[in-house]
Amino acid sequence: MIKESYNITEEDELVKACLNGDKNAFGEIVNRYQKMVARTVKGMLGDSVFAEDIGQEVFINLYHSLSEFRGEAKLSTYIQKIAVNLTLNEIKRRKRFFSMFSQKANNEMHEFEIADHNSEESREASEIVNKALLAMDPKFRIILTMRMLQGYSTKETAEILDLPIGTVLSRLSRAQEQLRNILVKL
Repeated sequence: MIKESYNITEEDELVKACLNGDKNAFGEIVNRYQKMVARTVKGMLGDSVFAEDIGQEVFINLYHSLSEFRGEAKLSTYIQKIAVNLTLNEIKRRKRFFSMFSQKANNEMHEFEIADHNSEESREASEIVNKALLAMDPKFRIILTMRMLQGYSTKETAEILDLPIGTVLSRLSRAQEQLRNILVKL
């Protein structure tokens, strides 16, 4: 386990320390951002082994691409972009795989934890929402996950996904409508 308190608090200093070979600094980055990455990946793929693999791959990619980080955006934004891109690639890969073996590409069912499962009612509601989210178009699902479940602002979501703010707003509106329509049918 990495030290709980690392002596570098500023992101740019942490990045510099990593680039100078300080493995503890990279461990600190992982500690700071692993929950954020897990929420993003699990929000898109569900709680599965695939999500864990993608989560690990995010930090491997970060390690190899850290020298390309220019500091123009926050480190969390840079990491989130990696997470989103890898997750969307996995979704595309799955669609290709499932379309070869199934009439419906969205027959995939994975668990997605969005609430505390203290009661049977909570578990049932969570399952319904999970099914609805997984049935959504990924470009709408990622917007809904980031804005509504993770609490990113419209501006932050736009930066992470490299989209205009207007596109984020329109996709969020369409995602909410799509989610309502799916939930009505369930």
